[in-house]
Amino acid sequence: MEFCDLTCRHASWPREEAMDGSGSCMTFKALYCSRKAMHVYKNMPCAEKEKRTPKQDMQVRAT
Repeated sequence: MEFCDLTCRHASWPREEAMDGSGSCMTFKALYCSRKAMHVYKNMPCAEKEKRTPKQDMQVRAT
């Protein structure tokens, strides 16, 4: 079982700040899933997760 996080090529931080109301809690932060075209909870189970390539990983870290 895989879980939604930023190691997935479809995941990115949402454009809106604190949209999920979690404040500083990193466990329940929302991520934007480009594959599902919606916001999802970080660390939720995901059957569609695809690992990032090293190049994609560097692009995410730069933003």
